[in-house]
Amino acid sequence: MNKAELYDVIRKPIITEKATMASENGAVVFEVAIDANKPQIKEAIESLFGVKVKAVNTSITKGKVKRFKGRLGTRKDVKKAYVTLEDGNTIDVTTGL
Repeated sequence: MNKAELYDVIRKPIITEKATMASENGAVVFEVAIDANKPQIKEAIESLFGVKVKAVNTSITKGKVKRFKGRLGTRKDVKKAYVTLEDGNTIDVTTGL
């Protein structure tokens, strides 16, 4: 995969309280493409950041139904990847890509 395709798989890091707690155990949380699978996510993380990935866990959060200017609408579904890194590898998501 070239670099543009890798950035299509990995959208952005997620920095929340839960993601910060996961980072204490060597995991980093990313928003990924909804159709990305675990081997694609692993390859993208390893080639973009130069780290070794131990495991990838994913979850899909369904979009909420909200009102937009009085009309009902649905937010998009979001897929998160919890990437566990091998010992000694780190990714600093606060500095940017």
